[in-house]
Amino acid sequence: MRKLFLVSALFLFLGLSAIAQDTPKAEVFGGYSYLRASVVGAGFNFNGASGSFAFNPSHWWGIVGDVGGYHNSDFGTSTNLITYLFGPRFSARGHSRLTPFVQALFGGAHVNASFIGISNSENTFAAALGGGIDARVTHSFSFRVIQAEFLFTKFTDGADNRQNNARISTGIVYRWGGSENNQ
Repeated sequence: MRKLFLVSALFLFLGLSAIAQDTPKAEVFGGYSYLRASVVGAGFNFNGASGSFAFNPSHWWGIVGDVGGYHNSDFGTSTNLITYLFGPRFSARGHSRLTPFVQALFGGAHVNASFIGISNSENTFAAALGGGIDARVTHSFSFRVIQAEFLFTKFTDGADNRQNNARISTGIVYRWGGSENNQ
């Protein structure tokens, strides 16, 4: 009975190491981002780019750093917004070509706006909660079909000055590390 237990434990351990080899050690994403910003009851459309780096110490979770830059030029005002966020990502990796994930990122945001030569800038706390789906194209490349998130910012003081924003991104993911099987 003891030998059966040891053999079973050995196969279980070897199976876990095979799963770990299928997980990319790191991923880099770059792509287009659309941001719908809500400021004092009005909505503004921002276009830009975002990029992220993810380190995956485990098959199902990773640590993400994300940077985004967005621009809007409505009503003669030029506005630039930069976000820099960090946090955990949880991925449902399986034998499929699709890898869904959810993430909770926290950090900051910087906005700079100018109108007829007058400019102002401000920094604030930011948080993004959401997820997405990556579709594997090759061993090293995936296409991020969608990444949709709620992006919270709070520029200016006061209880009614929260910005409940929506961010949608798509682009290319480069992955390395792990084996070529099931990635």
